[in-house]
Amino acid sequence: PVSLVMNVPSKKMGGKDIIKVEDRELTQSELDRLALVAPDSSIAIIRAYSVAEKLNVNLGEEVRNVVRCTFSNCITTNPREPLAHRLKIVSRVPLELRCHYCGRPQDLDELVNNVL
Repeated sequence: PVSLVMNVPSKKMGGKDIIKVEDRELTQSELDRLALVAPDSSIAIIRAYSVAEKLNVNLGEEVRNVVRCTFSNCITTNPREPLAHRLKIVSRVPLELRCHYCGRPQDLDELVNNVL
């Protein structure tokens, strides 16, 4: 089960949204996807009804195998090329990404359709 709570009062942030995923921990790939959507989020891992770990999501210098390049002629769109999908983080605010291979800036609206 997944629970979603929005606009929860928070002393530190003023307001926050909470996503609760039961009976599993998120993989690194899932955390990378979360970092694209919410780069300032934190993860609380709860075991035996108490917080076991608290992690901050970190949007690094590059995102690997999370989304494909939106340029239709990029080398990564060729099925015979076994290259990792790599996008460089140019700017965090506002979020700006560029393909490692073709250097094209990525349209964030189109990236939603290219999530791996």
